[in-house]
Amino acid sequence: MAYFYDEPSHTFSEYLLIPGYSSSECIPANVNLETPVVKFKKGKEPAIKMNIPLVSAIMQAVSDDTMAIALAREGGISFIYGSQSIDSEAAMVSRVKNYKAGFVVSDSNVRPDQTLQDILDLKEKTGHSTVAVTDDGGPNGRLLGVVTGRDYRISRMSPDLKVSEFMTPFEKLIYAGKDTTLKEANNIIWDHKLNSLPLVDEDGRLAYFVFRKDYHSHKENRLELLDASKRYIVGAGINTRDYAERIPALVEAGADVLCIDSSEGFSEWQKLTLAWAREHYGDQVKIGAGNVVDREGFLFLAEAGADFVKVGIGGGSICITREQKGIGRGQATALIEVAKARDEYYERTGIYIPVCSDGGIVYDYHVTLALAMGADFIMLGRYFSRFDESPTRRVNINGTYMKEYWGEGSNRARNWQRYDMGGDNKLSFEEGVDSYVPYAGSLKDNVGLTLSKVRHTMCNCGAMTIPELQQKAKITLVSATSIVEGGAHDVVLKDSATPGIK
Repeated sequence: MAYFYDEPSHTFSEYLLIPGYSSSECIPANVNLETPVVKFKKGKEPAIKMNIPLVSAIMQAVSDDTMAIALAREGGISFIYGSQSIDSEAAMVSRVKNYKAGFVVSDSNVRPDQTLQDILDLKEKTGHSTVAVTDDGGPNGRLLGVVTGRDYRISRMSPDLKVSEFMTPFEKLIYAGKDTTLKEANNIIWDHKLNSLPLVDEDGRLAYFVFRKDYHSHKENRLELLDASKRYIVGAGINTRDYAERIPALVEAGADVLCIDSSEGFSEWQKLTLAWAREHYGDQVKIGAGNVVDREGFLFLAEAGADFVKVGIGGGSICITREQKGIGRGQATALIEVAKARDEYYERTGIYIPVCSDGGIVYDYHVTLALAMGADFIMLGRYFSRFDESPTRRVNINGTYMKEYWGEGSNRARNWQRYDMGGDNKLSFEEGVDSYVPYAGSLKDNVGLTLSKVRHTMCNCGAMTIPELQQKAKITLVSATSIVEGGAHDVVLKDSATPGIK
């Protein structure tokens, strides 16, 4: 006979936090949102931590290299979507790792016999205005000169003009040796009022660039998430089909953490994927798995070797898995049960496996609720898709700016690796929709506002860290009437009042 749960499953909107005692030190500026990303043993530090508890979803409409850079600047991680070719995904990871490194390997290079048009095409491709001129057109060729936007004017110069005719030649460059420290390089940049400083070896071959903008970026983004080499941390999605080819390519490109992207994670396919990774890389490659919605699913992935476990089925704004297949669970109930299983597993084994809540976030306060219920971090799709940095088009719909947003289970995504079990390289039916979301502006401004609300609410609960919130939080289930009571009611809002009334 089928197993029946006694209680209905609930969503975040059905809960509220009860305020707790707040000391005078518990102010938003003192709240620390640092959180673990991958599993660790009791008494040890996790290999990867974030400075904020937000990651962007493994979706075509959300997470590319531009999003990854923007979110890492704020202290979070993007998981670049895997529903693309292996080479394309690896290239996105590589661009993130090379974008902010202190010492940057040049990805914009030409030979002196190339033309201005080649420079313009390269700038369009990479977005970088500093181009190295080397003898072989490679990133480590003998440096012959540099081209920046100050070296040419498109309106006055022929596209066929040779690079050698307008570049700043090596003899006129200020440069330094490749063993120069980052502090020394920045001092040279400041002393000579430079935008960039090339570092060359004893044979004059280009090794790196150091950029002034990177120094400013670090000062402006105090929470930016960097690896040991001062490069942005980035994640990437994998699937249970081509992992033997995709994982090595992503590791070679520099991905810091991977995540199996699947609509349902309680399967032998995920166990096989994790086993292959452990066999070939041991614990050096960090891989999250999911999604699951109950204790049994969590324990399965924990024993299979997952570095974190993703929770949620059917709760995403563009997900129609529940409607199409009748599977899933209210996100709050699923998270509460999995977090409890995580804590029990930690007590029994001494291994803490972080939990990622994926889906069901509608309002900013849902983030705080998810953290209080046990999530270590939150994966968001719709939220990030609204920003300038998402890879989709901004369109004008009846006078309102919107951004395109589609699910990985939609026909538009063609992500058969994630959803189809038939092996015929096509979707049998859709589990996601193609839609629009209201355009919201820059990531930095919106993330800053969301996390400000989180910090304020944590202070209302008397908590200055996420673990403290999870220990101290008092959470109440609310009635439908209470939900209505929580918003503006029994008044006429001025924006919707009769025209002419002031």
